[in-house]
Amino acid sequence: MITFVLSFVLLIIGYLIYGKVVEKVFGIKPSRPTPAYAMKDGIDYVPMNNKKNSLIQLLNIAGVGPIFGPIMGALYGPVAFLWIVIGAIFAGAVHDYLTGMISIRNKGAHIPELAGKFLGTFSKHIVNGFSILLLVLVGTVFITSPAALINDLADGTLSLSIIILAIFVYYILSTVLPIDQIIGRIYPIFGAFLIISAIGIGGMLIIKGAPIPEVSLTNMHPDNIPIFPLLFLTISCGALSGFHATQSPIISRTLKDEKSGRKIFYGMMIAEAMIAMIWAAAAMSLFDGKDLSAIINTGGPAAVVTEVSTVMLGAVGGTLAIIGVIILPITSGDTAFRSARMIIADYLNFSQIKLMNRLMIAAPLFIIAFVLTKIDFTLLWRYFSWANQSTAVIALWIASMYLIVKGANHWISTIPAMFMTMATTTYIMNAPIGFNLPIQVSYIIAGAVTILFLLLFFKKAKENKANGLQVDYIDPNGHDTSDQAAG
Repeated sequence: MITFVLSFVLLIIGYLIYGKVVEKVFGIKPSRPTPAYAMKDGIDYVPMNNKKNSLIQLLNIAGVGPIFGPIMGALYGPVAFLWIVIGAIFAGAVHDYLTGMISIRNKGAHIPELAGKFLGTFSKHIVNGFSILLLVLVGTVFITSPAALINDLADGTLSLSIIILAIFVYYILSTVLPIDQIIGRIYPIFGAFLIISAIGIGGMLIIKGAPIPEVSLTNMHPDNIPIFPLLFLTISCGALSGFHATQSPIISRTLKDEKSGRKIFYGMMIAEAMIAMIWAAAAMSLFDGKDLSAIINTGGPAAVVTEVSTVMLGAVGGTLAIIGVIILPITSGDTAFRSARMIIADYLNFSQIKLMNRLMIAAPLFIIAFVLTKIDFTLLWRYFSWANQSTAVIALWIASMYLIVKGANHWISTIPAMFMTMATTTYIMNAPIGFNLPIQVSYIIAGAVTILFLLLFFKKAKENKANGLQVDYIDPNGHDTSDQAAG
């Protein structure tokens, strides 16, 4: 229990102290017009207050990640707590903050545009395709997974096809309508469910004196799967997730001022880490490694959620907690498709003012997603964890390039970028779905790749400085501000 409580204290201290360090390194300009005003279009660029922005950001980045991931990570034992706390403070929150703030300084640009500016045109094309693939995959899974949870909650009395259709209709509307018409209005309600369910589970863990194990470096995984690199890909949301890099630019287009960035980008990542801590602790306290593994193998992480919610909160409270969990994937699925639409529109320089223009991009995405719900793409999903963390690697290197060209302390993002480059490369080299190489060989290759990336990073930084790259958007009149033209 000491580790559990101390982890929350450390996360809060991390936000208050290291969050300010990161903010200072970035160098906010509170008076600088944000894209929400400078490019206001009533569709994607819409000023919203901090309360709405915070809840939307939290729900956007959460999904089932800070619940399912930590439940799977709990198999390793309390070493998972270390990654959640350290990862969130020094990697995940830094990643989210810098991604969001650099986007604000560049007209609300998404990660492909930022990759093109800071890493080169070739990177832009690769990251664009990579991001869209990731978002469509996430969106599709976040149709089927909440539909299955709703079906289970209703004891099979509701048709799964009808549930999926209803989610599809909601996703289409939330993707094409102005952000403040649906997402801005219902997310506060969804956010309340999420926060209440998390507080309920966390509070009961303390009240009941749940046997939460204390911190240990011992690998308790029943299959003796190595901690590195698997743990760092298993627990992504809640510690560090590349999916967040596709979501933060949504809020970079609705933020009223740069001063709010630390609360919304850095702070909501810390809040997500707290949710991850609660579910990791709940899984560890109610099941030993063997029993947890058996439940996951039988019913997946969703079965653990049901068991934890019912045991901790009873039938009624447990049902409310499960509803909170159902909301998470839905509120990430809708913005996954919305992000995909925005990224494609930016890539094609295709105005999104007209509804028909939005539908022209969104329709093919939903057709693809509908087809994917009808086929078994389990094998493809196995690549998601790797793809997700690889996206985080790209975002961290972009952030480092921004900082080094600006003359700021780039190591706050370069160190986590190097660590995750090592982790993701080791995984794809060693995993059966990758190159299936021996783990020692994978370590050597990953180390070499990480060093190569660092050398290429410094080389590109030198070129960018020599070419006089402007890290922040400068308007045609030479002002350090966003484009004044709408759209």
